[in-house]
Amino acid sequence: MSTTVVNEPKHVVAIVGAAVAGSTAVQTLADAGVVVIVFEQNVRPYGKIEDGLPRWHTKQRLMEYERINARLDRPGVFFVPATRLGTDVDFQELAKDWGFSAVILANGAWKDRPLPDDVHQYLGKGLIYQNPFIYWFNHKNEKAYDGPRYEIPPGTIVIGGGLASIDVVKAVQVELYEAALRKRGVNVTALELEHKGIPTICQAHNINPDDLGVQDVVLYYRRRDIDMPLAQPPDNATPEQMEKTQAVRKKILARVIEKYRVKFEDRHLPLGPIVEGDRLVGIRFIRTKIEGGKVINIPGSEVDVPANLVISSVGSIPEPIPGVDMKGEYYTWKDWDTGEYAKLEGVFGLGNVVTGQGNIDLSRKHAASVSKMVLENYLGVGNGDRDISAVSAAAESRGQEQAEKVKEYLKGKKPLAPEQVNAILAKVNKRMQEIGYTGYREYIKKVTPADLE
Repeated sequence: MSTTVVNEPKHVVAIVGAAVAGSTAVQTLADAGVVVIVFEQNVRPYGKIEDGLPRWHTKQRLMEYERINARLDRPGVFFVPATRLGTDVDFQELAKDWGFSAVILANGAWKDRPLPDDVHQYLGKGLIYQNPFIYWFNHKNEKAYDGPRYEIPPGTIVIGGGLASIDVVKAVQVELYEAALRKRGVNVTALELEHKGIPTICQAHNINPDDLGVQDVVLYYRRRDIDMPLAQPPDNATPEQMEKTQAVRKKILARVIEKYRVKFEDRHLPLGPIVEGDRLVGIRFIRTKIEGGKVINIPGSEVDVPANLVISSVGSIPEPIPGVDMKGEYYTWKDWDTGEYAKLEGVFGLGNVVTGQGNIDLSRKHAASVSKMVLENYLGVGNGDRDISAVSAAAESRGQEQAEKVKEYLKGKKPLAPEQVNAILAKVNKRMQEIGYTGYREYIKKVTPADLE
């Protein structure tokens, strides 16, 4: 592609991560006249909208894709796909040597929070994690898919309790019942099973689901159903508001159990593996009680649960990046509210890559206004047409909020001289040529397989 030449001073900001939150920040900054370079690790920019949510909201997913497309395909924005920070581009070099006015990390949380080492060591031997499982579920039917493949056996259990774990148990049930119905000569799609629910599909074909011989998935959670983060209370919730939120959580889970025939066991905390040979064949749990909001183990209540497959869905955390300082599971932030990185001035975090009370609080405030829509639509609990746009609303809010803070930061800095801007753009153009990128729409069309929307 031709190299853009800039003839006036400009701020240039690098954003690592092009999905919902990152693209929202792109739009905010580009509209303010900032040149934005977007580095995306995947070949497509859609992040968890594409690979973190099961692919059953087809039409709405395409709408979300187009919203991201519109933000990235605009003047002053340079999209650099298939470029992973820490592998294809060095973080320290990007932050110090390229000469950007600011760098924003919006690369999300793609690493599964691991189970304890004595269980984690059986990864691939009876244990899998949520993120690769959902990626497989979304892409397994593509002709070009060459990633890991999973068999979902009877006796699968899931450990978790949040929205992601609901996605996982639904996907497991869809897989199991789709296969069982096919043996009866009934061909249904995952979309039909998710949309109408398993009992309704079975009834339409005069089949008692109990007669299909499916061993339903069991979700194990360390707390109670009323504690599941399926709905968030408002800030400074009154006891009445908290009670109402808990009732919503309970209702949502009950509906998921009914519609997808999921089994649920609360107050079970995993203690360790049950092993035969070199494979994980179950989990030893201990029963718990909740006192003052804390999880308390009940001595002597251990129970061994056999499992042919364990899927862990206990949360996602940022992937470690060479050169990015970490404190525990997260990058080292100077200020959770502003997302300022502690080790280098001018580096900010945005969205799921940042955690802490400030960011959670921001999400909670927004989620309070859309929680009903999110719960009914995203979880497929409502009876009408479902709309996943609310799922991205909180991320968009974070993206815009963070971009405004970066704009304030840039007010105290001089724009880069034209020769500095053009030096950055020359490096960008070189990387684009290396990966065969010629223009946003043309590129997206080229890298979207015919059997992938």
